[in-house]
Amino acid sequence: MAVIEVSGLTKAFRTYKKLPGLSGALKGLFRRQYEQTLAVKDVSFTIEPGELVGFLGPNGAGKTTTLKMLAGLLHPTGGTARVLGHVPWERNDAYRRQFALLLGQKNQLWWDLPAQESLELNAKIYGIPDHELKRTVDEMTELLNVRDKLNVAVRELSLGERMKMELIASLLHKPKVLFLDEPTIGLDVVSQKTVREFLRAHNHKAKTTIILTSHYMTDIQQLCERVIIIDKGVISFDGRLTEILDRFADFKLVTIQRENTGKTTVENSEKYGEVVEQTPERLTLKVKRDRVIPVCKALLDELPVTDIDIQEVPIEDVIRKIFAR
Repeated sequence: MAVIEVSGLTKAFRTYKKLPGLSGALKGLFRRQYEQTLAVKDVSFTIEPGELVGFLGPNGAGKTTTLKMLAGLLHPTGGTARVLGHVPWERNDAYRRQFALLLGQKNQLWWDLPAQESLELNAKIYGIPDHELKRTVDEMTELLNVRDKLNVAVRELSLGERMKMELIASLLHKPKVLFLDEPTIGLDVVSQKTVREFLRAHNHKAKTTIILTSHYMTDIQQLCERVIIIDKGVISFDGRLTEILDRFADFKLVTIQRENTGKTTVENSEKYGEVVEQTPERLTLKVKRDRVIPVCKALLDELPVTDIDIQEVPIEDVIRKIFAR
């Protein structure tokens, strides 16, 4: 049975359209003009227990709006959704105790209190026994390498440390569903890696169902087998990440290191593939997948090659290509 079932979910916002100038402001006092914006339009998908799904889209695509509806913070204009058998926007206690929403740019911890005290307050709200709280906090702070920061005021923590504490606070009550909106935004490379490894381990151990939005494609590549792509409020793709590569990245990058013979270019290099970069010592080509082996063989036979490297196209380029469509 699916944990999350969404059918025809739609959210429209009505915004006041102000006319320019003083006269426009005065007219607005008596008769206002409104315009409607569809943030999410007829979105449907299902997610099975334990899945970790990437939810992708450009800014303003409708990702956060969808997560907020699934968390019950927003009422939809149309459509239906059930999470763990509950209608999210009814906000009953049985549902609220089984999910968590973490917004990367919002704080849930008390700014002036040490993180430990905020965690203890959350534990009281969820009725978590002291011994269970201690065990959970010890385990998570060890994995996230922030045990020595528990008694530091949240305002004095770095962005990475604060996000790790926010993650611990979201998982204290062991939710069955976790909505993560840009959890690694603004973090340094080391903190991003730590958070990714923690999420992977937690998903594997606790079988928590996770929906993750991120602009860092490394997050998606390393955590998600399935992705849902939304643009202008409409889902344009729902499937395995490898399927995106097969459909939208039908070439690979072939890079050769060659002896410097004094020539700055390779004659007729276009016959091997699309030239991405060319220097006296280096040549990078975009080559169709089905031609990679014969092209590599031809390069080795015809050029003074000292090294050769074959790579997949960066997933960022693939997603950018999909959005451009």
